[in-house]
Amino acid sequence: MPAHIAFLLRHAFVGFLIAAGFAAVLLVADFGGLRHLVLITDGGFVALAAFVVFCTITFGSVQIGVRIMMMAERPSDDGGRGLGQVALAEPVPVRVDR
Repeated sequence: MPAHIAFLLRHAFVGFLIAAGFAAVLLVADFGGLRHLVLITDGGFVALAAFVVFCTITFGSVQIGVRIMMMAERPSDDGGRGLGQVALAEPVPVRVDR
């Protein structure tokens, strides 16, 4: 399996674990009567599965994004490529007719 696919799957799985933990905490705490709704109503488990899937998409995407951002290299002070010092624009006087 290519490294980038393994990277995405690994961090998406971490996002799934976070989403499952988040859903479990909400159910245990009975936040907003969620546990009651899942256990008592018809289709409650389908709604719970949809909730976990959508949380997985959210937390998995955040996990992948954070990990990609953390892969950036630190800037070096060896005079490598870079913009250096950028000159600021100077204001130009403009005549306004009234």
